Amino acid sequence: MMTDAKIRLYVDHPLAGGQSVPLDADQALYLFSVMRLQRGDAVLLFNGRDGEWRAEVAEATKRRGVLICRSQTRPLSPSPDLWLLFAPVKKAETVFIVEKAVELGVARLCPVQTARTNADRLNRDRMQANAREAAEQCGATVVPEVEDLLPLERRLADWPAERRILWCNEALAGAATVLAGQARGPWAILIGPEGGFSPAEAARLAAMPQVVQASLGPRILRAETAAVAALTLWQSALGDWA
Repeated sequence: MMTDAKIRLYVDHPLAGGQSVPLDADQALYLFSVMRLQRGDAVLLFNGRDGEWRAEVAEATKRRGVLICRSQTRPLSPSPDLWLLFAPVKKAETVFIVEKAVELGVARLCPVQTARTNADRLNRDRMQANAREAAEQCGATVVPEVEDLLPLERRLADWPAERRILWCNEALAGAATVLAGQARGPWAILIGPEGGFSPAEAARLAAMPQVVQASLGPRILRAETAAVAALTLWQSALGDWA
């Protein structure tokens, strides 16, 4: 009989009743050498398509293993249609932004290079792994996609007409008040770099009809704090917290 499942694992494999799920070497090492699972133990699996499934360890070695899906524990629960545009900062702070954005329920992570962005490169694979690990920990059934780092101007060049952007501009009215009058639908939140946007970037954003400007309060926030604050306000007003 299966023990209670205490571990969640993302797998890139179909999930259904009776479906066998092969593990790669890293997953087998984690489950059987690090977490000490054995045959008959339970694991919660999700793949971003088929919801969450309770699975049983059928085969277990140091380098490979097989799990068998037994029952669905949760249906697929996609995040709200919310993107986070953010300028990468220091490595640890960027990881923090990615992890907390997943926990707070974004659908896509879009790093942008601005005139005052200090980081000029981003390890997308590593950030995607951070997003996957955060989804495993927080109970999400979908892992947000991390996109390539793009210049802000290029990111905005073909911006969808229907997707509004919450631009966190500390010079303006509070975000909660501004969001209270907005409709649900496709949204993005834009968090700038340390030092803020250049005058040219600010003018470009202000001219976009999709942009909604708002402040995050009377104090200057670090980029990672601003991301958490903005996501919390949006989720409370327009997302799946409302």
